[in-house]
This record gives sequence, C-alpha cells and structure tokens, in this order.
Amino acid sequence: MKVLFVLTSHDKLGDTGKKTGFWVEEFAAPYYTLADEGVDVDLASPKGGQPPIDPKSTEPDAQTPATKRFYEDDDLQHKLSHTKKLSEVRAEDYDAVFYPGGHGPLWDLSKDKDSIKLIEDFARLEKPVAAVCHGPAVLMEAKTQSGEPLVKGKKVAGFTNSEEEAVQLTNIVPFLVEDRLKELGGNYSKAGDWKPYVVTDGLLITGQNPASSEPAAEELLKMLRKRQNGEK
Repeated sequence: MKVLFVLTSHDKLGDTGKKTGFWVEEFAAPYYTLADEGVDVDLASPKGGQPPIDPKSTEPDAQTPATKRFYEDDDLQHKLSHTKKLSEVRAEDYDAVFYPGGHGPLWDLSKDKDSIKLIEDFARLEKPVAAVCHGPAVLMEAKTQSGEPLVKGKKVAGFTNSEEEAVQLTNIVPFLVEDRLKELGGNYSKAGDWKPYVVTDGLLITGQNPASSEPAAEELLKMLRKRQNGEK
C-alpha cells in the first residue's frame, strides 16, 4: 500500500509577521500509524523540498510520543526535507492521500491548482482522501465530476470556530474552516474543543484537530485494508 502525504509550503501567518506551516503532531502521528504497518508513505508539497513547520507545534505543550519520535528520527527528517513537488505527483500512483493541518494550508493548499486536481483525481479514481484539523481547507475548491463542491452533502469535520477563537486567530486566517465547510453544503459536525473527532463518509475521512490526526490515520488504515481484501 502506498499513501501520499501533502504538506503546506506556506510559512507566513497573515500580516502578523509571525511564522506558520504544518503542525508536527498532525504529520508525525499519522505517518507512524501508517508506516509502522508497512504502508509506503511519500511526501509532497507545492514547492517541494523542506516544508515549513509551525513553530507553535514545537512548543512543550504540543508534544506527544509521535512528535518526540519524529525529532529523533533522522531518516524521516531527511525525507521531509526532500518532499516531491506537488505538480510532479499523480493520484494513479497511490492508494490514498492524507493532508495534515497547521494554518499554512489555509493560504496555499486551499487554492493550489495542483492540489485541487489531485484531490479531484483521487475522488474520480475512487481512492480515499483524508485531512485533519486545518487540512480540510484543501477541499474547499475541489469539485465532483458533475461540478458540485466535493464536500456537498458529505459528513465532514475540521477545526472549529471556537478552537480558532481559542488560539486567537479568528481575525487573522483567510477563512474559518467550520464556516466554509457549512457554506459549501457539507454536513459538518464536531466534538468539544480539542477532543478527538473523526468522521468518514464514503472515501472521505476528516478530523477536527491535532488530537484527531492519529484516529484519522487509523480510519484510513482500516479503509485501505478493507480495499486490499476486496471489501467495500
């Protein structure tokens, strides 16, 4: 089994002068969940090379066993510094795609034409698409083959308005994930702030926040195994 992880290349937190990027836990926990079970994971980003890490995600209170393992994993850090260019990867070569969050995707992946086409190709080929926290921002401009928003009528989750308020970025981000998913016709639901919460609808898996990243990867792994065994 082969899964593509797509990470942001955007490192500016709006006009604040602060940095952003991808959230370490939302990359490391799903990566190890899949890789430890023998899944071959490739990494890509819009610009290729080293994607920016959100500095907030390296602070002490954001650490988990997976992040600690990541910091000591020279092989994965080397792999991360050499992500493929998004324009050079194809859905045909993978069994699924996974989008970690962090605030970066709100600015680049939400409107990146290569990413949008990739998601639409995975959907067309009936292959799983998974995204967590701010990762569901990548779904905003993706369409079905009939031209409808990909999330319309689908059960979806993503970073909540109250969680965005809690990190004091409501007025900084270009849009709120919860609001936009609802506007596009998504059947949005959520748990309490910072609680693990994942929803699956067909081949679409979405998680609410950093705590949802490992459960989302576990759902994806279950889905991949079923498909490998010829189950629906």
